[in-house]
Amino acid sequence: MKHLLALCLAGLIPATAAIAQDVNGRETYLENCAGCHGEVALGDGPLAALISVEMPDLTVLSRRYGGIFPLVDVVRQIDGRVEMRGHGGPMPVFGAMLGGASAVIDTAAGDPVVTKAAVLAVADYLESLQR
Repeated sequence: MKHLLALCLAGLIPATAAIAQDVNGRETYLENCAGCHGEVALGDGPLAALISVEMPDLTVLSRRYGGIFPLVDVVRQIDGRVEMRGHGGPMPVFGAMLGGASAVIDTAAGDPVVTKAAVLAVADYLESLQR
């Protein structure tokens, strides 16, 4: 959510659009991700046993990246820029499935990455779950 607030303040997303959209990262995660990844992102969702690949523990992403949350990588995986395999095929492309306003974040090199505000909100929520 902190990235969404920054985008509103920077004028990249109108505040009214952000308020009108479902950009609650936790709610969006629970509706779209928890079935496979589990309620608290441990990889233990009710559908995980049906998937042909092991569900990752999303609460240790920062640990895997040397203590830094890989926000841009997470956004790219959620919105489908990086193909994820599951159940013999790619993970659903949530960037195309989630409606609403767009959001822009920068890579470490300063290159813009355009995504949906809901995708960014889920990534922010996952960042808040890091152990």
